[in-house]
Amino acid sequence: MGQMRLLRVPKTSPFGPHGMRNNLSIKGKENNYPPLSSSSIPTRSQLPIETKDQKMNCKTRELLTEYAAKYETTDFLTGDPSWFMHQVEGPHNQEVMALIASCLSYGNRKLFMPKIQLFLKESRGNIYSWIKDNSFTVAIPDTPERFYRLQTYHHVHQLFMGIQDILIKHGSIGEFVKERATTAHDAITAMTRHFHLWDVGHLVPKSTTSSCKRVCMLLRWMVRDCSPVDLGLWTFIDKRTLIIPLDTHVMEEAKRLGLLATTQPSMRTAQKLTDELRKVFPDDPLKGDFALFGCGIQKAIAP
Repeated sequence: MGQMRLLRVPKTSPFGPHGMRNNLSIKGKENNYPPLSSSSIPTRSQLPIETKDQKMNCKTRELLTEYAAKYETTDFLTGDPSWFMHQVEGPHNQEVMALIASCLSYGNRKLFMPKIQLFLKESRGNIYSWIKDNSFTVAIPDTPERFYRLQTYHHVHQLFMGIQDILIKHGSIGEFVKERATTAHDAITAMTRHFHLWDVGHLVPKSTTSSCKRVCMLLRWMVRDCSPVDLGLWTFIDKRTLIIPLDTHVMEEAKRLGLLATTQPSMRTAQKLTDELRKVFPDDPLKGDFALFGCGIQKAIAP
């Protein structure tokens, strides 16, 4: 009888961590955070092989592909907060407008869209200078009166102060993120840590264990290129690392299609759904965001 050959199992994963700088500081506030890390992006050949139970239904794949192509158009901008960043000129203005729009994008669109419109009107489209030069304090005083839902003028004022701090120290929001991130997860961590130092209420999440929907939405806008909707300004972040902005409608459609087993929002759920979408769009998983939007539209108009 021949000798049995033993297969050698590698001791380490083929997916090495990305290094990054993380010495974040705010004027007068030093921070000593542990090193940040995130998973590398696997090549197609390194992606795990799906078992029979894991394989996505072919019809679902076709549906997602069809709806992504159908709904990622300029028509998507109508009534969507991404519309605002297309109303200003230059990357610096677009970054600031996008960040503010993403922070206020929760609840009823009919209520929060006019709030964002206020900033566009008051700044006359030059929102970068409006924030950096402190001109915003006339329209947004530091007072306890309610601005939108649970957020007060004080919270919005502090959000703008946090943005101003970035613009003065780094020149732009993009440069601030670039110094700290090459992946979406790193960018989420950098943004949440920075604004945690300012009293912004719930405008920016404090923990990356939540789904961080609005930060993920901002990153989609800033990173994805070749899109009539997203701007693709931040080429230093790999769009394959983006995480889907997780809201109730997205989760409902994902569960209906068998992509999710839960509708409990969390970063883990968002990453799970992104992994599922990566099976259809390996180089651009958040193209699936438009597909799931399309699924919801089609369901709504179905007889």
